[in-house]
Amino acid sequence: MMKRFSDVLFCIILLSILSPLLLIISIVIKVDSKGPALFSQRRIGRNNHEFVLYKFRTMRTETPDVATHLLRDPQSHITPFGKFLRKSSLDELPQLLNIIKGDMTFIGPRPALYNQHDLIELRTSCGVHTLRPGVSGWAQVNGRDCLEIREKVNYDFEYLEQQSLTMDIKILLFTVLKVLRADGVREGTQNPIMVEKSESAM
Repeated sequence: MMKRFSDVLFCIILLSILSPLLLIISIVIKVDSKGPALFSQRRIGRNNHEFVLYKFRTMRTETPDVATHLLRDPQSHITPFGKFLRKSSLDELPQLLNIIKGDMTFIGPRPALYNQHDLIELRTSCGVHTLRPGVSGWAQVNGRDCLEIREKVNYDFEYLEQQSLTMDIKILLFTVLKVLRADGVREGTQNPIMVEKSESAM
């Protein structure tokens, strides 16, 4: 209950501070390429309930509706401004709306895609599915896109077993460092967690 209260309070503060930046990013996306500024995506949340996740659009609207690693040339589908958004992780900012809605929290396992059955099954088998998914998590600061799915779940399970305010603060600090250095960001990866789907743009 306390974590939920702090999530909402922190979100309101951040949205108040970042609203000019969010507006600027939205305008640049619209100018940079054809299509909406935001896109929505089906993800799996707490207790395997499906929800709609929001991000800034970083790929062209004509991109085939498949996982990034299945595209012939992923880089050609990412917009010029989208490359910057992905590297800086600014494309994740609309997830503040998901936190306010209660779909997500700041720190927790990254939400799986609705069709990422192997990840969902592994998380369910060890109880990780009972956690509310986060914008960043223990697996994110220990490899992000460079980790295999089983490795991600191992880190998720470690978080489940050791979760505390101290660990959340540690992950938050590591996240800031990782974002500043763009550590673990990789396009065309075999890990489909960071996939965009043009079909669900809004």
